[in-house]
Amino acid sequence: MNTAVTPLQAGLLFATLGILAWSGIHPHDYFTWLLEVIPVLIALPLLIATRKAFPLTPLVYVLIALHCAILMVGGHYTYAEVPLFNWLRDTFDLARNHYDRVGHFAQGLVPALVTREILLRRTPLQRGKMLFFLVVCVCLAISATYELIEWGVAEASGSDAVAFLATQGDIWDTQKDMAFALLGSILGQLGFARLHDRQLRALTDTYRSI
Repeated sequence: MNTAVTPLQAGLLFATLGILAWSGIHPHDYFTWLLEVIPVLIALPLLIATRKAFPLTPLVYVLIALHCAILMVGGHYTYAEVPLFNWLRDTFDLARNHYDRVGHFAQGLVPALVTREILLRRTPLQRGKMLFFLVVCVCLAISATYELIEWGVAEASGSDAVAFLATQGDIWDTQKDMAFALLGSILGQLGFARLHDRQLRALTDTYRSI
């Protein structure tokens, strides 16, 4: 297989590094920034290290990059203070800044396609209801784990974690976050399955041509 970096991979990497650099310039506070971008700092080296042994489909690379961008914007401003969503809140008389809902929707959608790809390529699972169900379960587990991490950070750091939690006074924020992740995992599979399958077949054909 040709292991050269593709233009798409290079473009996504440079764009992600650029946004990461921007997000770290005078963020709201560096503690919140670090908490929000840690997944990016973990994902980038992992994706680079596995690019040759387990390259992903272009769709999944694009979705991961978008998710990273969402995290880094949230890290820079905090999820409760992203300017565009402050404007939406004020313009439409909303009760809160809803940028964190975008983040949790992505927390379901993007892991859904990553999980789907890994299960289809590395396990005997076939396309169908069981695959769909298990992908949703994995995404909910990821969402629940993230909420537990937020709880642990809040317990350990007290008021310093308020911006990281971004509950904005909503006592049901945790449950709503998980609901949006659930919605993202379902809509992600329904909306991208055909495109994902085409790219998976193309990737398989590339492997067979080695």
